[in-house]
Amino acid sequence: MILFTVSLMAAAGNMGLQSVLPAIGREFRLSDTLVAAAFAISALMWTFASPFWARLSDRLGRKTVIMIGLGGFVASMLGFGLAATSGIEGWLGAMMAFALMALARTIYGVFGSAAPIASQAYVADRTTPEARTQAMSLLASAQGLGTVIGPVLSPLFILPLVGLAGPMYAYALFGAIVLLIVWKRLPSGEVVRQPSASGRQGTAAKGLWRDPRVRDFLLYGLLVTGAQAVNISVLGFHIIDEMAATGLDARQAQPFIAVAMFAGAAATLMVQWGLIPLLKMQPLALMRWGAGLALAGNLASIVVPDFFGVVIGYAIVSMGVGFARPGFTAGSSIAVGPHEQGAVAGLIMSVAGLSFLVPPVAGVALYELTEWAPFAGNAVLLAGAVLLAFLSPVLRYDPTPGVDDNPAPDTPPASQPGPEGNR
Repeated sequence: MILFTVSLMAAAGNMGLQSVLPAIGREFRLSDTLVAAAFAISALMWTFASPFWARLSDRLGRKTVIMIGLGGFVASMLGFGLAATSGIEGWLGAMMAFALMALARTIYGVFGSAAPIASQAYVADRTTPEARTQAMSLLASAQGLGTVIGPVLSPLFILPLVGLAGPMYAYALFGAIVLLIVWKRLPSGEVVRQPSASGRQGTAAKGLWRDPRVRDFLLYGLLVTGAQAVNISVLGFHIIDEMAATGLDARQAQPFIAVAMFAGAAATLMVQWGLIPLLKMQPLALMRWGAGLALAGNLASIVVPDFFGVVIGYAIVSMGVGFARPGFTAGSSIAVGPHEQGAVAGLIMSVAGLSFLVPPVAGVALYELTEWAPFAGNAVLLAGAVLLAFLSPVLRYDPTPGVDDNPAPDTPPASQPGPEGNR
């Protein structure tokens, strides 16, 4: 439950920021594409830092690295809030304030990946392959709940003295409280674990991304999360423009953005708290349903582009990602050995960083050209993910007895009996 809270806080803060970011950009009179591009630096840092935190969690322990990640989250949110306040109040010019906001997000890019990587590895250290899908789904559902809480609470913290920066101060405070809880209450006793780059049957962490056991999981994850990143980045601008047609400005559109994000998060929670545990779905089924639903949601956004169409399309996309994320996360974890859990967790976080590097910038740029273009681009990405989920022999293989009768791929998973024994 403590790890659940860690994931919830990170998701709430980031989605809360995402809900107010378009309004801040419009208030600073900056190009939508520039706003998206500036924050790609954070995603770049996330991608490069993730393998480092994975290796460090092997050496220092999971709890220590989780605390480092939370500390980075608090510093980033506080710095972002101060920079935004400086720009909104006119203490600094818009470009200088926005540069400081981008710097604050870069801090999160460097340190923020530490907590989810170490949390995933903490869970993997303590679960069997048979139980890991449900455990990873529970952890992912915390992110889903955070995406509900963040956008819903953000408008409540837009107060007279702090304005649009108010939510950032609130999430910095909440993050500090969670950091204190982790320090005082998370069990620090470590299970037996081996460094990710060692082990007689292990692969060096830096080369695991080329390993055929996990390569298709990473590609699938990049396609799905890249499409999701486009949906998230375009959503606020899209709704502001739809509301502008009714005479509302960017700040007045904020509750409507919260409604859309709430619908998406509620759909994710329905999947991860209801359907996955009820149906006991395994990674392959999760990935097939996930990519298919996300594809359908983007097509719906093209066909019905008004506010209600945006909300419904985003909810369907979120439902699909709710299936897909625990699918490729658990599948890649099951495919490797105990000594490689930190490394594969780092790779999964790198995929999350890459998905917010280029896709959001390209998606917002396409949106500025024409409204339907980013959703059409997403449809291409997700069609590729659907094909991969149905055609890849690696994704079709499941080592859980009785789940899949397909033959194993040419390279057997490292979770087969070996020097460490079965998990």
